[in-house]
Amino acid sequence: MADPPRRPRRRPARADVLAIGAYAVLGVLVCLNYWGDVEHRVSSHLPTDHSWFEWLFAHGAYSVRHLENPLFTARQNAPDGVNMMANTSLLGVTLPLAPLTLLLGPQVMYALYLGAALSATAATSYWVLSRHLVRSRGAAFVGGAFLGFAPGIVHHANGQPNFVSNFLLPLIVARVLRLGEPGRWRRNGLALGLLVAYQIFINEEMLLLTALACLVVVVAWVVQRPRAARERAGAFFAAAGVGGGLALLLTAYPIWFQFNGPQSYRGLQGGVFHNWGEDLMAFVTFARDTVAGNEAVEQTIGLTEQNTWFGWPLVLVALAALVLLVRRSLPARILAVLVVVFSVAAIGPKVRFDGVETTVDGPWAYVPDDLPLVEMMMPTRLSLVVAAAVGVLLALAWDALSGRGRPPVPAQRTGSAAPGSLRRRLRLVGYAAIVAALLPLFPRPLPAQQIDPPPRFITAGGWRPYVPDGRTLVPVPIPSNVHGLPTLRWSALTEQAFPIPGGYFIGPNEVGEGVFGAPNRPTSTLIYSTMDANKVPPLTEENRRQALDDLRFWKASVVVLGANPREDVLRELMTALLGQPQRMDDVWLWDVRDRV
Repeated sequence: MADPPRRPRRRPARADVLAIGAYAVLGVLVCLNYWGDVEHRVSSHLPTDHSWFEWLFAHGAYSVRHLENPLFTARQNAPDGVNMMANTSLLGVTLPLAPLTLLLGPQVMYALYLGAALSATAATSYWVLSRHLVRSRGAAFVGGAFLGFAPGIVHHANGQPNFVSNFLLPLIVARVLRLGEPGRWRRNGLALGLLVAYQIFINEEMLLLTALACLVVVVAWVVQRPRAARERAGAFFAAAGVGGGLALLLTAYPIWFQFNGPQSYRGLQGGVFHNWGEDLMAFVTFARDTVAGNEAVEQTIGLTEQNTWFGWPLVLVALAALVLLVRRSLPARILAVLVVVFSVAAIGPKVRFDGVETTVDGPWAYVPDDLPLVEMMMPTRLSLVVAAAVGVLLALAWDALSGRGRPPVPAQRTGSAAPGSLRRRLRLVGYAAIVAALLPLFPRPLPAQQIDPPPRFITAGGWRPYVPDGRTLVPVPIPSNVHGLPTLRWSALTEQAFPIPGGYFIGPNEVGEGVFGAPNRPTSTLIYSTMDANKVPPLTEENRRQALDDLRFWKASVVVLGANPREDVLRELMTALLGQPQRMDDVWLWDVRDRV
């Protein structure tokens, strides 16, 4: 890490503004389909995740408005609630943006933030590259664009804004690499501690991946520069101690709450994520949401997340850049180590090739399912580190082509080197190769689907006379990770004015393992099976008794059925269980206050 020499202020400032402006335009482009009807569109690939994050923005606003503990909520999964630290709660974003959420609503806030997070990640990457690694602003722009809008990042923008909120990670990496600066251990440690503490409230998994990547980088540097490592070891460990101590001090209670608070859990049931390894063909395949992508390929190798999907041109360019740079560039050698280590680690327990799971063991076959911190990781997500390494490598390659990434070439002797015109041609060939590799990966607007608005009975407050404090509104179907997407949005779009049972989250089962959604009650299971079959099964008095028991457990005040593709069969089911409903505005309503 070396700061480039000072230059006249106007040119870098103008270049910086243009770069950030271009990233902002890209962020708007990626979210363009949402803005066509922002209040009635969600991701067509992950609609439930989209709705969950809208709900999270509403949770942040609710917590600030009512001065409630944001680490826990009783507005979902009533009466047990949800441990927000044990879920992807994005508190570092939703709490400071609460005033805007209250002003604009969670749907607008979601779309606005998603594009801003992509652009901000590219911008901080550009800043770190241009200030600490490369001299060419063009090189920094190319690297920043890839780090912010890589295929794997844009893939996660389909309903998972926590995985595109990586704007602190370049700053964290820069601070880690500067921990050994003599005389600055206290300042560097404090800066790193603050950044790490804040990142914990954005995405702990990406922080873990960054920490693993930094560990590999530091070890690779120590191996290649042992003398310099010994000289800087004291300052490095002193700064690391200060940073770690500060981060622990600031996050000790939230982390304790995450693992020991109400509705906490230990690992996921069955280690469900451990089988999600990266298919080897994914590295050379074009991602779905790029201009060269094809949705059909998802039927084969697209069974997991698209975290690499670089396409074969970029893989060839990256390999060529490594071959050409690795001998003379220490950063390139470290990047080569990162690419190899994390590409292998991302394979998973079994090697997959072109959609076929082979019998060859991958590295995760030897990783215990219950290993702390690693127990909830998906192997395929380790390849996001590879994507970051490729982005930095592109910046180094562009910088080398520009001539600013190396010392001036001495005067040539006749016949000893290529003439200037040939060098210019080779430079143009290099630029063209990088551009040609990146153009197929240009992101397309994220696909969106139309969704019906909540019933007027919900949004206009017609439910208020029926739901006193301490009681819940039971929507039909009850929200879960499979069913009830529209009913989950009822809570988000009313600023969580009433608590609901069920929901979309991770919580403990009867033995403390993490499971998706609330444990099914007999009535919720009956509702889901009726929806799947589109037919009401024969009912017994036991079913009716269980329905009342479940409503008592949920502390129900009213049961509400709005417009739904299965509305007729659901109304028939609930009528058979609870009796005739009332038609209130645009919903069917069962008032159960006197019965439970």
